[in-house]
Amino acid sequence: MTIQQSAPSPKVSVEDAVFTYQEDAAPAVDHVTLPIAPGEFVAVLGHNGSGKSSLAKLLNALHLPTQGAVYVCGMDTRQEALLWDIRQRAGMVFQNPDNQLVSTIVEEDVAFGLENLGVPPPQIRERVDAALAAVQMSDYRAAAPHMLSGGQKQRVAIAGVLAMAPEIMILDEATAMLDPSGRREVLDTMCTLHRERGMTVVWITHAMDEAAVAQRVVVLQAGRVALTGTPRQVFAQVERMRALKLDVPPMAEMARLLRARGVPVAADVLTVEEMVEEVCRLSSKT
Repeated sequence: MTIQQSAPSPKVSVEDAVFTYQEDAAPAVDHVTLPIAPGEFVAVLGHNGSGKSSLAKLLNALHLPTQGAVYVCGMDTRQEALLWDIRQRAGMVFQNPDNQLVSTIVEEDVAFGLENLGVPPPQIRERVDAALAAVQMSDYRAAAPHMLSGGQKQRVAIAGVLAMAPEIMILDEATAMLDPSGRREVLDTMCTLHRERGMTVVWITHAMDEAAVAQRVVVLQAGRVALTGTPRQVFAQVERMRALKLDVPPMAEMARLLRARGVPVAADVLTVEEMVEEVCRLSSKT
């Protein structure tokens, strides 16, 4: 007899959720249903006003659904008694790291949340050391946050959340204010944490190249899920993305242009390396 194992429960479950800022206004989140599996890396895309940040705040219980429900690690965000537990499980990193840095020394900033929780000092030291090591900022533990680069500040902000031992990391356009180097630092950090720790990551972004590294992409328009799938499935739909007022990674656009001119490159090319492989493959056939 074969014993069938049931799929694990979603780490986050958004169930027909609606969120409205004002009673008579159009919903910022409009009947969204979105399960997120344990250990999944999900990128949420959309132009300004599409509902990305509102959805992120629903996942952390900073907003509560006007209708429907949101469950985080099985806990209903509408239950006020559970809010503290929910926010410990679902850590939030915002766009501007300066809004999350509260101390004049990096390691004290990372320890801030733990001290507020009353964690014993030996455990605080251990968790701060581990969090700084995870984001490769151990050498800056005694530095002043305001002297760091934007990418370094954001990594310190991530360390402060990591020290709280969350199960889910929600990053709301955490690279939007950074230069290309800083963006890469932060994205690489989260990819490493996802890969090595199996952490569930929700990456809110407007950058197509960042979304391309996720396992699943969710595209919002006017508060609704307009498109979802793997990065290859989503970015292969160039015309659909354009209709949603979004770009696609440059190599996906190049693939579209080449195909329009009769060159039979694969429609789901995402990276320069994959385009080089396609060109070499086609060249070998000529």
